Amino acid sequence: MGSEKQGFIWLSGLLFLNIFVLSTADVHYYEFSLQESLFTKLCSTKIILTLNGSFPGPEIRVRRGDTVFVNVHNQANYAVSLDWEGVTDTIDGSNNTIQPGRNFTYNIELGDEIGTLRWHATSAWAAATVHGAFVILPVATEDYPFPAPTSDQTIILGEWFREELTEANQTITPGSADAYTINGHPGETYGCSNDTTFEMQVDYQGLYLVRVINAVANETMVFDIENHRLTIVGQNGTYTNRSFTNSLTLAPGQVIDVLLFPNQNVGHYYITARSSSGTHITNGILRYTTTTTSL
Repeated sequence: MGSEKQGFIWLSGLLFLNIFVLSTADVHYYEFSLQESLFTKLCSTKIILTLNGSFPGPEIRVRRGDTVFVNVHNQANYAVSLDWEGVTDTIDGSNNTIQPGRNFTYNIELGDEIGTLRWHATSAWAAATVHGAFVILPVATEDYPFPAPTSDQTIILGEWFREELTEANQTITPGSADAYTINGHPGETYGCSNDTTFEMQVDYQGLYLVRVINAVANETMVFDIENHRLTIVGQNGTYTNRSFTNSLTLAPGQVIDVLLFPNQNVGHYYITARSSSGTHITNGILRYTTTTTSL
């Protein structure tokens, strides 16, 4: 995961006018390394492009109004740039392409964005594995406009290709993926006993803020949790009016924040992600760790 430091930057020669903002906002530093890594899924091994060797990539977690510096070192063989989707304020270097052997620092000045956004490589072939969550929490003195969650969980819906994706082989068409993934896990539906399954543990009557990101290119994804209703509270970096649903339909690149209130019998329930075209289906597990006390 990326390293992070927090604090204030005071630069000589600057005229400090917005004292309140400077006194409440933090400055964060992340170090990302773009590299080629070996991954085994669907009973075969291949090289993929990653950030910090992980798929999905590392999560950025800050607060509303913060400043974020992300220093990306390109240790791979391809030139890559990153897109900070949904950030509406200043991004220095948003169009910068990082050549192999070079590094670049993105300077991101957050404004009113709140909730969950995503970052990803700009080219489709690289974005299939180079992507991650950008979580923006309320400031410490700010309340949620809904019941405060006891915990939160990011869920990224991704895709996996058996063949290696490169600049020369970069066409990603709807339905062309060999599998879908939940936080990098293909689950048990693809016939490979070595594949892992994503598992989310919950407490009975806890309240969870679940951040669902569709990182699948060119595919609308349907997401649900067996026997559980979801309360939509945010989309694409902003709060929304609360609404209730049994499933989510996410367009490519869409992010939806939901509240989950686990109130079923102890046991486990399937988390399901599938394309609207029905090409593949991927399962995870929602597992209760506690339940009601016996009388």
